[in-house]
Amino acid sequence: MKSLDSLLRELPFFAGLDEEHARLIAGCARNCRFEAGQYLFHEGDPADEFFLIREGRVALDVVAPGQDPIVFSTLGEGEVVGASWLVPPYRWMFDARAASPTHALGIDAACLRRKCEEDHDFGYLMMKRFLPVFVKRLHATRLQMFDVYRRG
Repeated sequence: MKSLDSLLRELPFFAGLDEEHARLIAGCARNCRFEAGQYLFHEGDPADEFFLIREGRVALDVVAPGQDPIVFSTLGEGEVVGASWLVPPYRWMFDARAASPTHALGIDAACLRRKCEEDHDFGYLMMKRFLPVFVKRLHATRLQMFDVYRRG
């Protein structure tokens, strides 16, 4: 069985991570499994954990009153589910649901935030890895909005 730090370093998101930083993150990590249709989290819930998909797919969606959920992104192997853990008030801004059986690493957000505060170089490294996640999701949401307004 592989250690959590070796599993982390196999994921593209943490490619090139040195052993010390991998151990810091692994100290906050756990293995997770989600069945198809199971929610990882719901909009408005505390963002106290984020996930790195090892296998499977996760749909991100938003719900408008009186309408079906709108999936704005589907994530797969190697991708990060959730970045709201980085920004106060640390609440999810969307729902995340396993679209297929999914294996992931769950990272305790408070644990990782504390380690980032204690070691600012490590914190900066995490910000550099997560900023592209924010940008990608913002762009995906923007494209989805264009599509919705085009249909309407």
